[in-house]
Amino acid sequence: MIEDKPPSKDEFLRPRSRYYGEFTPENLVFDANLQEFAAQVGFICALETSGKISNAEAYRQIKALFKNLKQSKKGLGIGKSDSDDGKEQKPPS
Repeated sequence: MIEDKPPSKDEFLRPRSRYYGEFTPENLVFDANLQEFAAQVGFICALETSGKISNAEAYRQIKALFKNLKQSKKGLGIGKSDSDDGKEQKPPS
């Protein structure tokens, strides 16, 4: 019988889901960054809701995280193509 080992503390607190989009190394890295962003925002919201940090501090932290995520996206070249002249692609409607 195969025994499943319990997840580590990090795996429990920050679970990762599979990537189902178009595979490129850049997309995979951005997906990991996006999942990390979502986990951090969840922790910050929980801290603010429980009164451990102020809503202004929560806003400041989330804003900094979002800025880092945008820099990551820009650095990886996600959403750009050669024909766009640097403009982001709009998702199909």
